[in-house]
Amino acid sequence: MIMCCFGVRRTKVARQRVDDIMSAMKISSHFDFAAQPTDVYAMMTDQKYLEEVCVASGSLSYHASAEGPTTKTSRTLPAPDSAARFTGPKLTVNEEVVWGDQSSDGSRSGAVTMTVLGQPVAFRGKVQLSAGGRGSVVDITGELKVAIPLLGRKLEESAAPAVMDGYKTQQEVGDRWLAS
Repeated sequence: MIMCCFGVRRTKVARQRVDDIMSAMKISSHFDFAAQPTDVYAMMTDQKYLEEVCVASGSLSYHASAEGPTTKTSRTLPAPDSAARFTGPKLTVNEEVVWGDQSSDGSRSGAVTMTVLGQPVAFRGKVQLSAGGRGSVVDITGELKVAIPLLGRKLEESAAPAVMDGYKTQQEVGDRWLAS
């Protein structure tokens, strides 16, 4: 009976260590647009804007859709050098944003999910649109997780810049979109 108890404890400790090793990396991005929140929301839920973001991000192929408060993109991109040996030369990134209702002050919040097709990679987070900055600010916060024991953290560190570059592209395309 005592041996059984020790076995259970070892299992719990081992599980805790694996969970610690596989903890997610926190990522955040901040946009500042020269337009009111209603205009920025309209842009971010416009299929043509999403398509422009896909093209500007260097997509080899893409699909974008916007249905009410939900946007979806699927982009096939060249794999970053640091990931290509694990993913092959291309990877497909799927992103979904589901916006909530507009608040009385014009702000909105929503959920962001990003996955890489066929890979144990996921970004899950929140998006917040509100008045501020040059007119509106958008903040995205969440966790990037690569679910591969021992290698996950290193792969998260190499994937994080690509995720951040994707959000930087949204800012650049958005600035051009709103200026036209």
